[in-house]
Amino acid sequence: MIKIEHLSKNFGTLSVLKDISIEIGEGEVISIIGPSGTGKSTFLRCINLLDRPDGGSIHIEGIDLLDQKTNVPKIRQKMNMVFQSFNLFSHLSILENLTIAPIKLLGMNKMEAERKAIDLLKMVGLAEKAGNFPDELSGGQKQRVAIARCLAMEPKIILFDEPTSALDPTMVSEVLSVIRSLAKKGLTMVIVTHEMDFARDVSSRVIFMNEGIIYEEGPPRQIFENPRKEKTKAFIYRVKSFNYHISSPDYDLYAMNAEIEIFCEKQILPRKVRQNLLLLVEETLQLYHSYLTEVSLDLTIAYSEKMDSVELVFESTGEEIILTSSEPGTDEFGLNIIKKLTEEIAYQRIQDKSRYTMKLKQV
Repeated sequence: MIKIEHLSKNFGTLSVLKDISIEIGEGEVISIIGPSGTGKSTFLRCINLLDRPDGGSIHIEGIDLLDQKTNVPKIRQKMNMVFQSFNLFSHLSILENLTIAPIKLLGMNKMEAERKAIDLLKMVGLAEKAGNFPDELSGGQKQRVAIARCLAMEPKIILFDEPTSALDPTMVSEVLSVIRSLAKKGLTMVIVTHEMDFARDVSSRVIFMNEGIIYEEGPPRQIFENPRKEKTKAFIYRVKSFNYHISSPDYDLYAMNAEIEIFCEKQILPRKVRQNLLLLVEETLQLYHSYLTEVSLDLTIAYSEKMDSVELVFESTGEEIILTSSEPGTDEFGLNIIKKLTEEIAYQRIQDKSRYTMKLKQV
């Protein structure tokens, strides 16, 4: 139904979309998630030609949208868009907002358009507001009217640009409930959203966008429960990280510990977690100490707000380092402390790097 190839969009020297290719089948519900400013809304606006792409192609039901001969307004009748700012006509009643386009663009007579509008308002729970004006409605009600107005044009495709971002939290659920009901009707929908639970429940496929590209995509279960790429994991699990580079055995332990303390305070980690984390770092670095004349070491501490967990990664470049060796001279006491403080320890040798990943035991 929608086929996009090598789509790009620039604003001056800023490259917002970079070589995006995707196919969306009839009846699919695609949720687009990702950090703010990564091109999600621009992507939707390019699909609808509200922003004209600088490169690539867009085909809707086989029709080349970028061909100068294409009747874009006619395509837009099949592919409607719901904006975060509602875009209702403030001088028209709710009923008039729903009937003006079907009468002017679809050629419906007024009676037929009004009958259909009332049915749609019933569907979104607002039939009693037909005679009101937009300024008399709450934000959630306005957005439900905007969705009903979109449906009045009988679109095959609906694009939702963060439909709940302008709403108070109490109004979000009423709008999401309407969109959920539409998803069950077999409409093709592309939804830019920050509502992760909603995206998980309603989508047939989830796209994670980052820095103007489709960074990762897949079924909701894969994206939300087992993302494959690091930036997706950081976004889904709301991961905050601390990084420290050690290039010699004479590194400043006190300065590093102070930075770790500041990181822990920002994440509001309990004092016992901080103490255990500092002890784990100290004991692990003791095991690395004799190697630091030959190798450099990168320490990463990652705190997942969603999982409420702390993970440490120690990565060294150069000769292979096996900290858990049982050879003579190994610090068994330090190893025992590390094992008591961790839920699991994993080791990987990746090319010329040795990596230990440790999950701090929860307290």
